[in-house]
Amino acid sequence: MFKQRTITTFIGIPITIAVVWFGEPYFSIMAVIWGGGSVYEFYRIVGTAKLPPLTWFGLAWTLLFIVSPHFSKFLPTDILLTTAVIFPLVWLLGVRRKEDAFARWAWTVAGILYIGWLLSYLVLLRGMDGGRNWAFMALFGTFGSDISAYLVGRAIGRHRLAPNISPAKTWEGAVAGVIGAVLVCIIIVTVLNTSIGYRQAILVGVVISVVGQL
Repeated sequence: MFKQRTITTFIGIPITIAVVWFGEPYFSIMAVIWGGGSVYEFYRIVGTAKLPPLTWFGLAWTLLFIVSPHFSKFLPTDILLTTAVIFPLVWLLGVRRKEDAFARWAWTVAGILYIGWLLSYLVLLRGMDGGRNWAFMALFGTFGSDISAYLVGRAIGRHRLAPNISPAKTWEGAVAGVIGAVLVCIIIVTVLNTSIGYRQAILVGVVISVVGQL
């Protein structure tokens, strides 16, 4: 796992920096690739519980949500939300095993909202004034939190954070994750001369890490 993460880091970070720096359409393409892979993996995990969601519908609506900021006149959020809820519900009326229908519908919609809808905010963030710097903080603050938590947790982690959810995660790793995200945000503020100061960078780093870990 460590070897995988190291290889991914060395390949992924330069690509991510370039994509964030040059912006659209590359940034949205990256978000679509991430979102598509993530929701497919989400549905694959759900499917192991013998509650197969409507994977292809969920994948399509996830991608529509991600690109929707560029087509707000044709793909308003309220229409996407409404169809994401109603269409799979109507489809599942026709399945034989009615006792599984509600759970399958719920997991299908959950994947769309959790991954597609939330990733659309990342696309919106990059499109804001100063969005490049904010996107750097959002992405690399998350990376810094994850890497720090992993390394410290593996090295000195002893106290389990949430054993019923993720047995390998520890309080030591969680604290290290917050510190890692804060340091990354401070570095970004220093290097890119952003419009926010160090106090705000510390706050952003804490929020990124805590929300990311949750």
